Amino acid sequence: MSDKRLFELRQLTIRFGAHTAVNSLDLHVDRGETVAMVGESGSGKSVSALGALGLLPAGTEIQGERRFDGRDLDTLSARQWNALRGGEIGFIFQEPMTSLNPLHSVGKQLGETLRLHQGLRGEAAKRRIRELLAQVKLPRVDELMSSWPHQLSGGQRQRVMIAMAIANDPQLLIADEPTTALDVTVQRDILALLGDLRDRYAMGLLLISHDLNLVRRHADRVVVMRHGEHVESGPTPTVFDSPQATYTRQLIDAVPDGRPVPLQDDAKPLLKANQLSVTFPRPKPFLRPRPPAFVAVEPLSLQLRQGETLGVVGESGSGKTTLASALIRLLPASGEIHFADQRLDLLSGDALRRQRRGFQIVFQDPYGSLSPRMPVADIISEGLRFHHPELEEAAVAERIAEALRDVDLPPDCGRRYPHEFSGGQRQRIAIARALILKPRLLVLDEPTSALDRTVQKQLIELLRNVQTRHGLSYLFISHDLAVVRAMAHRMLVLKDGKVVEQGECEALLEAPRSPYTQALIEASALS
Repeated sequence: MSDKRLFELRQLTIRFGAHTAVNSLDLHVDRGETVAMVGESGSGKSVSALGALGLLPAGTEIQGERRFDGRDLDTLSARQWNALRGGEIGFIFQEPMTSLNPLHSVGKQLGETLRLHQGLRGEAAKRRIRELLAQVKLPRVDELMSSWPHQLSGGQRQRVMIAMAIANDPQLLIADEPTTALDVTVQRDILALLGDLRDRYAMGLLLISHDLNLVRRHADRVVVMRHGEHVESGPTPTVFDSPQATYTRQLIDAVPDGRPVPLQDDAKPLLKANQLSVTFPRPKPFLRPRPPAFVAVEPLSLQLRQGETLGVVGESGSGKTTLASALIRLLPASGEIHFADQRLDLLSGDALRRQRRGFQIVFQDPYGSLSPRMPVADIISEGLRFHHPELEEAAVAERIAEALRDVDLPPDCGRRYPHEFSGGQRQRIAIARALILKPRLLVLDEPTSALDRTVQKQLIELLRNVQTRHGLSYLFISHDLAVVRAMAHRMLVLKDGKVVEQGECEALLEAPRSPYTQALIEASALS
């Protein structure tokens, strides 16, 4: 074995009962090298990494050889595993909200890993925590240390997870979709940071991603997987420029394309906001005056017509999700909100609940928004049963099947539970739950962030077809400008809660006026 060889899997096979999730996978990562695993959701990428580190549920059958730094991982005791994971091997998980403890502050969770692996406490730990949060480009470090996970945006939570993974200067870093929830400018910064750490410490990096543009720019070698099988592998330029497998070519060619269906000239306004703003009071320190409230969204006005898609873009923490939540009364806000000729901001109780039939939201974190104790059919039908109790079981079952067909999932998956699905499949379940009520407005918060490119294309086409068929309006939040271009009629750019510019999507992307918008475009695949 080469002295550079850091991590190796030989004939790795993983079975859940009768189902083989990974079949005879060979993979290695050398010191100072970035190896990317790519493939569609459910191809076995994440399962391979979790199985390699012994992080799968009890009862999972794992065969094959797993080696790290010359050690046979199958011979490790539980204590040795605990020292290895989080110490010599760092892991960035795919869904930060379910990986962070909601009952502990960010500073406490970072401090815990420093205490367990390095023995750091007190001021020494605080200095290291500040350094880590600054490394991953998080603002207001001291404030964030005392914040809880639910107070952070999706992108900020993802960056906290990255800070935890690199806290103990690991020899190997396994990054499972590390930039999924991040905007394009932060993606660039984070991958540059990981590359710098790799070079500085001769660290190995195993990058799991569905973003082929990211993989092409940052990986030395690529391993392509499909249905748990190795399809092809090799140096990144070779695989991308001369793919041998038809499936690899399909992945490379699966770029979001097309444009939204033109809007009718007489389309009427469905949603309007006048001078809408959102502020959050800060906690009052002991024996000190209460600090000024945090302004998450400064006063703005917008309009969304029937059948129109408004793309909302901006860096993580810019106020995109906060704005969307305020528009559908999930957060308190100031200003006027008009929906279908109703003053939504004046409604409460039963009147507000009746209006909620007309708009639904697909949240950014599909796993966190799906009950782990309910089968998929019950999850999808819960809102339908609440708003339409008059429907008989046969009608409910038909609507469930229709919603599953809309998102390309078989009807028999309704008996299964969320943990049995990949991240991309869970996102489609969340979309089916929103579509089953046939709303007039759908708020889509990063709906494609967890999906590979081939499924993104299918989903974009699906959303276009549903919009045309039912005259749906979309408020489409995304950091992926290629997806926004394919979906949105108009675009609104937010930065630090302020509207930087807005206008027709294609015109704005072709000739942005703001330097901030220009930076977003340059950092994306559109540049």
